[in-house]
Formats: sequence, C-alpha cells, structure tokens
Amino acid sequence: ISMRRSVLHDRPDQLFDGARVHRSVYLDHALFALERRRLFGRTWQYIGHESQLPQAGDYLSADIAGQPVLLLRRADGSLGAVLNRCAHKGSTLVTDRQGCAGRTLRCPYHGWSYRLDGSLIGVPNKDDYAQAAFDSCDASRGLTPVATAVHRGFVFVRVSARGPAFEDQMAPLLSVIDLIADRSPSGRLQVNGPCLRMKLRCNWKLYLENINDTLHVLTAHASAAGAAESVWSEQPSHAPKPMAIEQLLPFANGHAFFERMGGRVLPGGHSILGTQASIHSAYGDLGEYSKALAQAHGPERAAQVLAFTPQNVIFYPGVAMKASPLTIRVLRPLAADQTLLEVWALAPADGPTTLHRRGTTYNRLVFSPMSVVAHDDIHLWESAQRALAADGNEWVSLQRGWPGTEAADGPGPEGRAISGTDEALMRNQYSAWRYWMSLPDDQRS
Repeated sequence: ISMRRSVLHDRPDQLFDGARVHRSVYLDHALFALERRRLFGRTWQYIGHESQLPQAGDYLSADIAGQPVLLLRRADGSLGAVLNRCAHKGSTLVTDRQGCAGRTLRCPYHGWSYRLDGSLIGVPNKDDYAQAAFDSCDASRGLTPVATAVHRGFVFVRVSARGPAFEDQMAPLLSVIDLIADRSPSGRLQVNGPCLRMKLRCNWKLYLENINDTLHVLTAHASAAGAAESVWSEQPSHAPKPMAIEQLLPFANGHAFFERMGGRVLPGGHSILGTQASIHSAYGDLGEYSKALAQAHGPERAAQVLAFTPQNVIFYPGVAMKASPLTIRVLRPLAADQTLLEVWALAPADGPTTLHRRGTTYNRLVFSPMSVVAHDDIHLWESAQRALAADGNEWVSLQRGWPGTEAADGPGPEGRAISGTDEALMRNQYSAWRYWMSLPDDQRS
C-alpha cells in the first residue's frame, strides 16, 4: 500500500474523497484496529432478538468490536449485557454462543459467582481477603456492564462508554423496525430456526457495499437467474410458482428494473434500497394473514406494512434487514481480511407457515455457502480482497451517479431519494465511515 502510513492512521478522512475510496481501507490491519475502536466500538451493534432468551438465565454471547459480550435475560425479566470475563482474572465465563446459565453465573476457573445483572455474589475463601481492602477494589464491583438498548424485540449493545444515544444513532430507522415488527398481527416476531454462519476471507466493507449494489446482479448472478428461467420456461404463465422459483426468478430482471427500484440515503450511513419496488415485491398474497393484519393494525397501517418490501435496509455499520422475506444479516468483522457473517430468519409469532418457510427458504437459496447465489458473491469478494493488494490503481471508484458534489457529511435529516443503481448508497456509507474514523479516541460523539 503506497499511501503514507501517517495518512492511513492520522488522517483517515483523506482515504475517501467523496467519490473514491483508497484501497487501504480494505487491506490495512492497523486501520482495521482503528475501525474496531472508533466505529464499531462507539456505535450500536445488533447482538440478538429477545425471542432467543425466553427465560431468566438465558444468554447469547458475541464478539462485538473485539470485546466478548454476554447478553442475559435477568431475574426480573429485563435484558442486559456485560463483558464475558470474570472480574477476578479475566477468564471467559461462558464459551457457548447461546445457552442458559441458570440463576447465577459461575466462573469455571476459581468459582467466583455473579447474579444475572453482573453483581458479585460469592468469592471462595473470602476470609483470606479480610486484610486486603477487597471491598474497595475493582474486582468487588462485579462484571463490567455494557450499554444495552431494545426496540421492538431487537437488541443492540454499545461496548464503548463514549458514543451516541441509541435513539440518536438509529433515529432514521426506528420506524423501519416498527414496520418490520408489525408484520406480526400481535407485533411479536421470533427467530425462526438456526443461524447460517460463515467466515468470509474479505473485508467487511466489500460485503456491505455489495448489499447496495444492484448492478452486480446482472453479471455475477446471471447463471442463477438463467437456471431459474430455464427450469420455469415451459410452464404456463398462470401456473403457481414453487417458493424457490418465486424467489429466484426476479434475479433475471434487467437494468431498467433495478434503476426504477429506487433508494434513499439516510444520515449516519443508513439506507433503504428498494423504496419503489424490489425483487420481493411480487410474492404471492397470503389471504387470511392480510386480513388479520388489517384487523390488528387497521387497514391503513396494514397496507403500509405489506407494501414495505425493500431489497435491503442498512443499519450502518453492520446490519442488513429485509421485511419480506423476514431476514437479518449481521457482519462481525474479525480482521482486515476476515469477516464473520451471521444470517437469521425471522417470522411473526402468530403468522402463517408460509411466512416461516419464506424466510428460511430464501436464506438457504441466497445466503447459504452452498446456495446457487452466494458462491458467486463469495468468489468475487475474496478474489477482490487478494487483487486489491496488487500493483495498479490505488483508488476504488464509487462514481456511478455522482453529481460532482455531495454533502461531505451525508444527507440531511430526511434523507435523499436516489435511483436503485446510484452508488450514492455506498458513498453514504463512507461519509459515515469518515466521520467516525476522524473522531479522536478521547472525543465523545
């Protein structure tokens, strides 16, 4: 990487010039460490859904910005998070991704025990600490708390003590979460089946850009779209489509469709792709379910909920949601060239079986590493990760749709409407990246 290292780390704002991004943002490991601290550490990250922790003692564990975080259902029914490390010698308290701790957390190393809110209960041989002023030391305060926020069942954490309030960071998308949650007549969603989890040998930003890149579908996924067309070409137009065909055929749409799809860039790097239409817009009607939504939410709200079928909603920096099918993808950056992807299906707790199948089928067809779609993407991301380090142009172009000038700090409070093929969706991500990366470590946002 030929750009001076002082620019990489002291002036990261110079790595994005409004229309191009320097290749070092995908390659440099020291810059990645800065990202973890300044971007992922100080912003709210999705950790799980409340339906995954139905009873007291249930937990989820995750690596968030390099920090081991433990989300717990507490004894009083609330949700809270702590660092997954004993206050004594730092041992990991639980090693499973999900489970039930029972009434207390107990360290497997020396047996220190904690309540589900993280407060210290017991220390073996405590009399040995009698002369040590133990009650005034840091270890006596129990587990380190992590800021936690819950909105309509979706749980987010922020590992840094410095950063925005949840409502401030997520303000542009709280109404989107409400639309997604209202897919259930009772307003209750649940995680539907196990997680699809895979490690990708590429930078997390390559994946995030791709979520908002409609034009790659025309070339990268031509084989998958062609296979679906070939399978279905001899069927009469009125024949009911199997779910797999219903979900794969729209990949064969042309440039004009994706341009008309529409999008909206929002403050903070957030965005909605598919404001006018998406490849999910023409799924079959669900009859009685639609009526149940209208009865529960009123006809106007039900119509709004059913009409909201975006291609992708980006909760910057690491989450993408769909409303139909109900899915959520979570990026867990591991290194400059490694990203853990988690894909979950959701479903209304009181919805029809078809909705449950729609999410799990789509995830299997499109996001599984064995799918007819994902292998195209994974090959391209991983080959790009390798090739970006080669000699040649140091800058990656994001100039499609660029007007020559855009607000340096991103769109205004209401966002800005764009076409579905405009790389403003990606430039908006880098405006937010530049903001967070330019904040000194000791500065509160």
